[in-house]
Amino acid sequence: MTTFSNAEDQKLATLANATLKRSGAKQAAALRDNTGRTYVAVNISTPSLTLDACDSVFTVAMASGISGIESVVVVGDKPSKAGALRDFSASATVFYCADNGEISTL
Repeated sequence: MTTFSNAEDQKLATLANATLKRSGAKQAAALRDNTGRTYVAVNISTPSLTLDACDSVFTVAMASGISGIESVVVVGDKPSKAGALRDFSASATVFYCADNGEISTL
């Protein structure tokens, strides 16, 4: 099992995992902005709106007025892309934690 080199990213993984388990969603993501505030969200799938957890957590963070993103951790189903996160902050680290414990970047 791979571990994070930054303890703050491990905290994001813990938040995302807890959110995934609590919600029963297919994906969850935790985001840390450039001031250290954290946000969590799950994927959304309704007849009129579909967002993966990356886009959901980005939306929640933007609604709070963030000016930058340091890191994001996604758990559950692997998202196909980092989406708007990369458009907003190309330097942000975006991690995916697989069920087997492997950590990769998106």
